[in-house]
Amino acid sequence: MSKYCNREMDRISRDELRKIQGERLKATVKRVYKNVPYYANKMKEKGILPDDINSVDDLSKLPFTYKDDLRDNYPFGTFAVPLKQVVRVHASSGTTGKQTVVGYTANDLELWADCVARCLRTVGVTSSDIVHVAYGYGLFTGGLGIHYGAEKIGATVIPVSGGNTSRQVRLLKDFGATVLCCTPSYALFIADEMKSAGITKDDLKLRIGIFGAEPWTDEMKAQIEEKLGLKAYDIYGLSEIVGPGVSISCPEQKGLHICADHFIAEIIDPATGEVLPEGREGELVFTCITKEALPLIRYRTRDISRLTFEPCSCGRTSPRMEKVAGRSDDMLIIRGVNVFPSQIESVLLRHSQVEPHYMIIVDRVNNLDVMEVHVEMNDEFFSDKVSSIEAVERKLRHDIESTIGISARIKLVENRSIQRSEGKARRVIDKRKLY
Repeated sequence: MSKYCNREMDRISRDELRKIQGERLKATVKRVYKNVPYYANKMKEKGILPDDINSVDDLSKLPFTYKDDLRDNYPFGTFAVPLKQVVRVHASSGTTGKQTVVGYTANDLELWADCVARCLRTVGVTSSDIVHVAYGYGLFTGGLGIHYGAEKIGATVIPVSGGNTSRQVRLLKDFGATVLCCTPSYALFIADEMKSAGITKDDLKLRIGIFGAEPWTDEMKAQIEEKLGLKAYDIYGLSEIVGPGVSISCPEQKGLHICADHFIAEIIDPATGEVLPEGREGELVFTCITKEALPLIRYRTRDISRLTFEPCSCGRTSPRMEKVAGRSDDMLIIRGVNVFPSQIESVLLRHSQVEPHYMIIVDRVNNLDVMEVHVEMNDEFFSDKVSSIEAVERKLRHDIESTIGISARIKLVENRSIQRSEGKARRVIDKRKLY
């Protein structure tokens, strides 16, 4: 067993955890101050020296790190070790600018695999399982992260990657996978393909699903479980911190347990940067305290969540984060109201007549923001009479307005008419940004 893999950390007392976190934080701050000019300059601007950081209580003294900071120091300017010690590089997709580049030393890769292994064990994956990995492989961290964590616990790994969904379904059936790992939206895409191929959940051996990389609601979770015949768990991570394996939900489904001996979590007010107390909703911030190549300090994830430090009924004492409700930078402001796509999804999936595939279109007409929601009808309801379709549209419109406080036009569309995604789903088209 490697030096990072310690199951006792899941049941450590909070005081003991804070002591370990404080020691590792202090050492990390000294190292980045010495080796990363970006951090040295940021700390000097705030009048902070490494000796000012002695415990977790001092964390709020340190500056935030933003995604743009990584882009401004592209490609390797935030690395804390010489490039010759970096054995692997991953990067974000770069769809909104330069790619954010992350590096790993050999020890970092071992740490990462151990964190993922800990997560997989939390949900009951064992060496007897066959793990079908349909996250993308390559610069994206999802596929390789799950891959090495599953191998570390001795499971059989099927490295399918994303795409070619008909082959995914065939291999799930032929190879007898017991664990499916992919984005939740792609899990539903697989379920659609199964239905088209005449394959039912009883034809598969799936028992566990590990889904992440995008926000998803409890309603979507219930649909995935029903369609694929498995127990769905939420795994969380982002490439800048380590990749998948930062946290995962447990069988009690009361939040995601954080590998807090490696990553310190905070919740802040996204507008002011103020640290919020336990239980308040805000933006997740992570500090890496064991990584070598890219130990980010107070990285603003833009993910919206809550933290709790109460022990879980599963027996683990590790801090827990609530399932991500959305992203602060994905939040839509429509007629002065803050709207998250997940709020709309939650309403849609309470209605049996529609499928979990939708698109939110926002536009500006005569200087007024308007929102239209396209959602697919299921096959059984599609053949119903027009009056029934209009009745469902009215009901959805009423329920959405009751939930978010503003009206939206609802358009029920034919099944499979909304484009599917093999990775992270695109849920919003904001035409206002085109003006």
